[in-house]
Amino acid sequence: MSAAASKVTAEHLARTAYLYVRQSTLRQVLENTESAERQYALRQRAVALGWPAEQVVVIDSDQGQSGASAADREGFQRLVADVGLGRAGIVLGLEVSRLARNSADWHRLLEICALSGTLICDEDGLYDPADFNDRLLLGLKGTMSEAELHFIRARLQGGILSKARRGELQVALPVGLAYDPAGSVVLDPDRAVQQAVELLFATFARTGSARAVVQQFAREGLLFPTRLLRGERKGELVWGALRHWRVLRTLHNPRYAGAFAYGRRKTVRAANGKPAYRDLPREQWTALIQSAHPGYITFEQFETNQRLLASNARAHGADRAAGPAREGPALLQGLAVCGRCGRRMTVRYHLRRGAQVPDYQCIGEAIQAGTRRCQAIPGAGVDDAIRQLLLDTVTPLALEVALTVQAELEARAGEADQLRRAHVQRASHQAELARRRYFAVDPDNRLVADTLEAGWNDALRQLQAAQDDYERANAAAQQQLSDERKQRVRQLAADFPKLWSDPATPQRERKRIARLLIEDVTLHKTDQIQLHVRLRGGQTTSLQIPIPPELLAGPPDPRGHDRPARPAPERPHRRRHRRAAQQRRPPLRDGQAVHRPDRARAAPRPQPPKPCRPPTRPRHADHRRSRPAPRRAPQDDQDMGPRRPAELPQGQRQEPAALRTARPRRPQARQAPRPPPRPTTTSPTPPRRCTMKPTPSATARQARCSGCSPLSGCTSP
Repeated sequence: MSAAASKVTAEHLARTAYLYVRQSTLRQVLENTESAERQYALRQRAVALGWPAEQVVVIDSDQGQSGASAADREGFQRLVADVGLGRAGIVLGLEVSRLARNSADWHRLLEICALSGTLICDEDGLYDPADFNDRLLLGLKGTMSEAELHFIRARLQGGILSKARRGELQVALPVGLAYDPAGSVVLDPDRAVQQAVELLFATFARTGSARAVVQQFAREGLLFPTRLLRGERKGELVWGALRHWRVLRTLHNPRYAGAFAYGRRKTVRAANGKPAYRDLPREQWTALIQSAHPGYITFEQFETNQRLLASNARAHGADRAAGPAREGPALLQGLAVCGRCGRRMTVRYHLRRGAQVPDYQCIGEAIQAGTRRCQAIPGAGVDDAIRQLLLDTVTPLALEVALTVQAELEARAGEADQLRRAHVQRASHQAELARRRYFAVDPDNRLVADTLEAGWNDALRQLQAAQDDYERANAAAQQQLSDERKQRVRQLAADFPKLWSDPATPQRERKRIARLLIEDVTLHKTDQIQLHVRLRGGQTTSLQIPIPPELLAGPPDPRGHDRPARPAPERPHRRRHRRAAQQRRPPLRDGQAVHRPDRARAAPRPQPPKPCRPPTRPRHADHRRSRPAPRRAPQDDQDMGPRRPAELPQGQRQEPAALRTARPRRPQARQAPRPPPRPTTTSPTPPRRCTMKPTPSATARQARCSGCSPLSGCTSP
């Protein structure tokens, strides 16, 4: 005691002493009271070491919490925080396992105590974490505490696994199963619960989709039972709307097939300390014992359901397997396989004349690698070929299929009617119990009588609502299964093609019929579309259909698509050169026209003679000093091609200027010639020229004015 007291200094006594009390479960808190008294007695140990009683703080808020983790222990987190702030002089606990059974939490506490100078005391002695020997001893105690937790858990888990391998372990059962007084698993004695579970499995066997089961229950207004697993109403049976996740959980549970299974999930700890569950494959299950107790389906049906659910789930993965039948018009949705790469082909719809037309495309590799798609096949002709194949194949079985449909409709209506009737009976029983409670109470006790009377009224209202729902649904069911509809089914039973082409038959049902007979269809497009059909019985059939004409209208698309490309024009380089020449051509002036070699040109009209106007006097001296403008080239030199001259009378000569065409002008009055400008010393006066424009007239007089060139074409007198 003296050695321990020597470790306590005045600095430690100036701080607060913390006593940590914890028990792992609430059952230990209620039953193991001696352990709690031993932990609270450590307060006297702190007083003996020199701390006043009022400076001893007891932290017992973690009662009923496990020491395997510090995530949910508020008391331990408060203790660590106060130690880190330097408020604690000593931390007391009955043993190391009371503080922490996790080495990470324990060594973190030791590190903080060493930095802040806090002592640790248990039932065996007093330790200073800053001292190497004491810290080594505390580390060994923490390791042994964690190992002890492992040993305890291993012993308990070993007993559980031993009973599970024998199939004798009692675990929570799903709704629809219960334990009898002898501890054996039996079907739930409530007939309404049995009918609801049976209807779920029957609907899935009929539709092949968990979502279709939910839609069927919602459409019929049916409820599904469930038992509460926790809370004040633990074990109570409640009815509610069926959810998709509950359907999947029911279908994946082998207990409904009469098999005992244990170890289907593995519990792992997340980073925040909370448990997470991961499903294991069947090979890693701890136990799977078939025919261990009664079930709603056979184990073979359970295996079939698992394969169907797996195929439906792969419809969203990379493999793109068949998946459940949808409402689209593509008959081979999920059944088409690419004949080039072997992958599943997807369906893409487009509108043609207001109707949806499917196309089967293999785009898996194109999406992943960014390459061109493997192939695309129009689905209209393929669906017609498969439809005709089914009609030719199923003709002997038409009557059996139609009778099966009729029996299925009747069975479906009967199952729904049984569930509604059971709901009415349950509501009637509750109302009768409420009535008995009301009449059994003392009339003078008005407080209890009023409460029971209100409960009786509620039960009567629920009974009335259940009866109304039953009558309404029964009337609708009778309307659906009337004699007229039964006669219609019998008429369609004699002719399966009529049943197939009936507009009232949903496209989804046609796909389900096709899947009952066809395993898959391999599509390959060459000069024709080849179909290799593999039937369920192992038989194979090969078909060939022509490619639609609209896909053969043009050459292949250079972008890599199978869509027809627009035909390329002939000699595109000539069109480019002609466009470039038009862009380089100068703008047209008055009197010019575009030359069209391929068009015949009419002969020019005769024009009246125009007077020759002498050149005018320039207004400025700069104009007089300027050089005369060079003679412009004839307009024919600017044309794109040679022109054919106009035809002339015999013996008349064609002048070069006559090749030019000019827009006719209004004849002008003859003006007197102006006097010539005075000559200058700097620049001689240019010779006078004719300024009139030539005329192509061949009948005009050849008289010329003075100063005009003989080749100018002047016709002035």
